[in-house]
Amino acid sequence: MSNIQSFFSENGYYLAKDVYDSSQLPGMQDDFDRIVRQLLASKENINARWGSQLTRELEDADSVVYHTHNVQCYSAIWLQALLNPDFLDVAEEILGSDVVLHHTKLFQKPPNQGAAFPIHQDWQYFPTLQDTMIAGMIHLTEATDHMGCIRVYPGSHHLGPQSGTMGSGENRALAQKYPLEEATVIEAEAGDVIFFHYFTLHGSMPNRSNQTRKTVLVQLHSGEDQVEEGNSHINAKLVLRGWNHQASRTSVSKI
Repeated sequence: MSNIQSFFSENGYYLAKDVYDSSQLPGMQDDFDRIVRQLLASKENINARWGSQLTRELEDADSVVYHTHNVQCYSAIWLQALLNPDFLDVAEEILGSDVVLHHTKLFQKPPNQGAAFPIHQDWQYFPTLQDTMIAGMIHLTEATDHMGCIRVYPGSHHLGPQSGTMGSGENRALAQKYPLEEATVIEAEAGDVIFFHYFTLHGSMPNRSNQTRKTVLVQLHSGEDQVEEGNSHINAKLVLRGWNHQASRTSVSKI
């Protein structure tokens, strides 16, 4: 077992440093900003603030986090970023040789009013049969504690699925047992990627700094796995490395 596999297996997360370098980041950052401008111009509701009762005392009532799914549908540069060998090498260490994209999510936390996310698990949004789903959070900017970087409870993925952990407030007992304030802070720099399992308890504080925090979350699973039947979440079903062993004429027609 490699160091990455060992650390991830034990802790449920892994911070990969300098995955994207100075030759790649400027284009990714420019297109990230272009996506946000296009979203704002669309007049759609792009504020993905949860407004959870669990973080009511931590964030302002007008807090904001700009969001859209599937950045690769906006930008060829972002499609190329998902195929970055350094990114996929880490994903392969965790998932094995077959890596399938489920979806991506853009998150921008504005200065001083960036929203918080309560402690939660991701699995209820898109459960898979073999529970291989992970996220890779690509950092386009520095992410410090003051900027509302991600916080995790190392090893919490061993708890398995916990009911009511979508963060809306029904998981108050779990949040009291694993308070956001006591979770491990994972600060990062532009180009870093934090990978974490969808059972890993995680969340983030508001952005109280005068800087913007920009990330793209990439949800991935093994090509041997598949999302449970009937799940309606956006599902790209895009093979980034290797093979999708569960693909069929019917399944790929439902993208």
